Amino acid sequence: MKKIFIVYLLLLCSISLLAQKKYDFAKYFKNLPFKMEALTIPKFPNKTFNIKHYGAVGDGMTLNTESFTKAIEACSKAGGGKVIVPAGMWLTGPIHFKSNVNLHLEIGAHIQFSKNYDDYPLIESNWEGLDQYRCTSPINGKNLTNIAITGDGIIDGSGEVWRYVKKSKLTSNQWNKLVAAGGVVNAKGDNWYPTKESLEYLEFADKLKKEGRKITRAEAENYKTFFRPVLLSFIECKNVWLDGVTFQNSPAWNLHPLLCENVLVTNVNVRNPWYSQNGDGIDIDASKNVFIYNSKFDVGDDAICMKSGRDEEGRKRGRATENVVIQDCIVYFAHGGFTIGSEMSGGVRNIKVDNCNFIGTSIGLRFKSTRGRGGVVENIWVSNIFMKDIITDALSFNMYYGGFSPADDKPADEKVKEAKTESVSESTPIFRNIYMKNIFCDGAKDAIVIQGLPEMSIKNIKIENSVMKAERGISIYDADGIEISSTKIAAQSPVVKIHQSKNVLFDNFEPEAAGHWFKIDGAQSSSIIFKGKNASELKAKTQLGAGVSQDAVIIK
Repeated sequence: MKKIFIVYLLLLCSISLLAQKKYDFAKYFKNLPFKMEALTIPKFPNKTFNIKHYGAVGDGMTLNTESFTKAIEACSKAGGGKVIVPAGMWLTGPIHFKSNVNLHLEIGAHIQFSKNYDDYPLIESNWEGLDQYRCTSPINGKNLTNIAITGDGIIDGSGEVWRYVKKSKLTSNQWNKLVAAGGVVNAKGDNWYPTKESLEYLEFADKLKKEGRKITRAEAENYKTFFRPVLLSFIECKNVWLDGVTFQNSPAWNLHPLLCENVLVTNVNVRNPWYSQNGDGIDIDASKNVFIYNSKFDVGDDAICMKSGRDEEGRKRGRATENVVIQDCIVYFAHGGFTIGSEMSGGVRNIKVDNCNFIGTSIGLRFKSTRGRGGVVENIWVSNIFMKDIITDALSFNMYYGGFSPADDKPADEKVKEAKTESVSESTPIFRNIYMKNIFCDGAKDAIVIQGLPEMSIKNIKIENSVMKAERGISIYDADGIEISSTKIAAQSPVVKIHQSKNVLFDNFEPEAAGHWFKIDGAQSSSIIFKGKNASELKAKTQLGAGVSQDAVIIK
């Protein structure tokens, strides 16, 4: 009996500790290379509001939209607290947040969003950095303070009724099953759309482009199902916390904090089918003071993304994404493990990424933009990144991003051949002051691709103490101030290709390949500096292209 009593006490203690679970994130904000105060989780009154008490039925068939609304309303009117979602299958339409509400999913809780398009009215919103009509997001809130989604449950966005699917991404059996289930296929037979209207909008969009105008609300209503929402949309919110929950199967992007401050994303799982179009994991958009910690991503597009608006609209708004710490995360499939852009017109700065694993992503570290964006990306620190079986580039700077998936994008060499210098203006994007150390990759198509613009070099990129194994090594185009030190690259010859770049330093660089180690092209290439223990051997195994000065290579 005594033993039973002791076990009972231990169980009560463990339950109490779990109930009082505390997080101390201060250590991750010490010694940052930029000024940022440690973030703390928002606090809520000790009041609970169980959705079952407001008529919710967790049978997966009863629509509980009204019950969620009533529970959140009651919580808000009482000054805040927890809205409890117990174990069960809770079918619902959109959940509209209010301030001081923590939506808490207990173990076994599964929120399943409705597949009825009528539940998601068309609203004025934002998509890929532009103000546009979109359908109401399943989870949404605007101009709120102290909001959270916590617990151990699952939130499913029913994305399959919204997304189009490329035939090339499915097996023949999967494609045939999809087509047989409904929807429509385009004239080419290579894309499936869930509704006739979502397909027809593409032709209408071409008409709008030729007419040089934006769609009206009435016109948008005719093609409503094309305007698929992000799963979670928080706009102009402060003190946001997402913890422990699995977010999955989003219609478009999964998590989208826009114009938010003090955002903590901890211990979450973010999942989408690998073929899901625009199936990003999290898009931090024109937001500041953000912490992403110990979270896992397995998605259909970029996983952890930094954005800040698109082209003139983004520049005019002028809200940068800044002061972001990303720590201890794992990314499985994604187009990019960690990504900046391509919508970065308001600027991205003061970002630290540390101790993350990327397994089988299309690109590991992905920086992308294009002419017309404008904006400045600067002061980025990346360290302790461990990559395995990267499909294309382990590290990619792409200033010619054209909206293609990494596998469909043009090779860097082709872009260089087609490149022509254009005038520099406010629409010219700038990438500079990016520091990386302890970057390791076992398997990739290319280890590193740095590709600036002829009129705007990528500037001041430092990579140190890194080891990468890839089919091809390092390609540097239109860059200025690249430093690669104490780094080993195993690849085919030539290990390093340099084109129209200057002030490029290799210090204690160890290439591993037969034949030439370096190939330098472009009359503007200059000040290619070899330093360290094997500097003379590096120069001896360098091939200079036509027009490159013999003085371009310097030994120090």
